[in-house]
Amino acid sequence: MKFLWSLLLYTALGLGANTAFAINASQFDALKKGDMRKLAWAKSDEMVSSVTYFDDAGQETDLSIYRGKTVVLNFWATWCAPCRSEMPSLSKLQNELGDDTFEVVTIATMRNNPKSIQSFFDKIGVQNLSQHNDPKGALSRSMGVLGLPTTLIISKSGEEIGRLLGDADWASPEAIALMSAIKTADHQN
Repeated sequence: MKFLWSLLLYTALGLGANTAFAINASQFDALKKGDMRKLAWAKSDEMVSSVTYFDDAGQETDLSIYRGKTVVLNFWATWCAPCRSEMPSLSKLQNELGDDTFEVVTIATMRNNPKSIQSFFDKIGVQNLSQHNDPKGALSRSMGVLGLPTTLIISKSGEEIGRLLGDADWASPEAIALMSAIKTADHQN
């Protein structure tokens, strides 16, 4: 029953989304192809959470360190099979678009031992993504993450642009085209 309730709430949130992003997000609807069709525009221009999490070095930090960058923020877990399967595509997206104005940020949420995170990244050969940890799920809960994986697109000013529930191929031509267009528009404002 709890699963059914979560699924219903998850679907309602996705269907109810529209946008108040600083640019007109609906201009990107034509680019929402393939897995990117699952991307729902943010309902408001609310700032992302200031709840802290742990960075790669085990130091407490928050998302404000990414102000000035368009961010693809991925919540995942070492025990989540779809999360693990999409990680290489997130790495490829970072390789393709990552620079001083764009970054893919990964945060393992809930019960994820930092050694397990490192071991997984080593196993799949990912060296260009963050290994952040939200061990109690405080950040993910504060941002309304109801299932894993969940990926949020965040503007350079720290507002949620949209979110994609479930896994996706972030290295697909469609994803790269959409993220590139959002990045460009975000940094023209």
